[in-house]
Amino acid sequence: MKLILAVDDNLVNLKQINGQLSDNYRLMLAKSGEQALKICTQEKPDLILLDIEMPGMDGFETIAKLKQSPVLSRIPVIFLTANNDTETEVRGLESGAMDFITKPFERSILIHRIELHLRFSEYQRHLENTVKELENSIVTSFSEIVECRDANTGGHVVRTSEYALMLGRELQRRNIFSNQLSEDELEMISRAAPMHDIGKIGISDVILLKPGSLDNEEFALMKKHTTIGADILRSMYSRTPTQHYLRYAIMIAEGHHEKFNGKGYPNGISGENIPLCARIMAVADVYDALVDDRVYRKAMSHGDAYKIIMEGKGAHFDPDVADAFAAINGDIARMAAMKK
Repeated sequence: MKLILAVDDNLVNLKQINGQLSDNYRLMLAKSGEQALKICTQEKPDLILLDIEMPGMDGFETIAKLKQSPVLSRIPVIFLTANNDTETEVRGLESGAMDFITKPFERSILIHRIELHLRFSEYQRHLENTVKELENSIVTSFSEIVECRDANTGGHVVRTSEYALMLGRELQRRNIFSNQLSEDELEMISRAAPMHDIGKIGISDVILLKPGSLDNEEFALMKKHTTIGADILRSMYSRTPTQHYLRYAIMIAEGHHEKFNGKGYPNGISGENIPLCARIMAVADVYDALVDDRVYRKAMSHGDAYKIIMEGKGAHFDPDVADAFAAINGDIARMAAMKK
């Protein structure tokens, strides 16, 4: 059953709503806007019935707080009010409410409106997910084409994205970087990760396919794939500013070869000056490069790769991200084996 949150400072009204809807939905009741926000962060209801005239935080302030949260802003809100003037109704709809019902209300009408907005919200989520899946497929396919230029299988793109997501989840579990790793931010990182080496499209095949070590001049050219990729992605983001995952893609493309001790490239930045998404990708990218065949060497074992990651803790890699890798390295090894 769908979860409906009813918010009203009048207990009689809450009991009435509960009596009218409890046979059709799971109900949660809140006596204030503040209480409603706490419930929303814990339960994330499918729809909110929100009274406007409440002491303290009224309905308009409550919906404004909801709209500030990427997680809660998509919950459909129906305003309930005894005030039926046009100005209040217009203000309610402009604030982001999906509908406006005047008290007292008829049960059948209330249920009809709730069902209408629940179905619309579900359809909207389905449409958004379909578009997102299509976008992700296009991004991954293009990134795989770029990867295949240097004799890698396109699997590197998929695997590193999976590792980055696993590392992010472990950091979430440990409550590390909690202000930078919300569910939305982690999704952005996962979507952006496949494009980390997109700048290789601007690097010569002579360098990408060289079977031996690169000389200093060749390596200097190879390092430019970070800035080339970031520039490509900045151009894409400027044309599609609503695609916020591209902002993460820029940071990952430019920063995934930076080192925690400041001895990486292209900018030689260190520590937390390196974006967290790039510090996560650094571990994911190096691990996959080590356990996969390359044109210049054979794949290492998971154990040898694990040892290298641990030896790089605090120097090449963020210590917290390296610790997260250590904690889930068995899961990562199994994922690597499955994706080969």
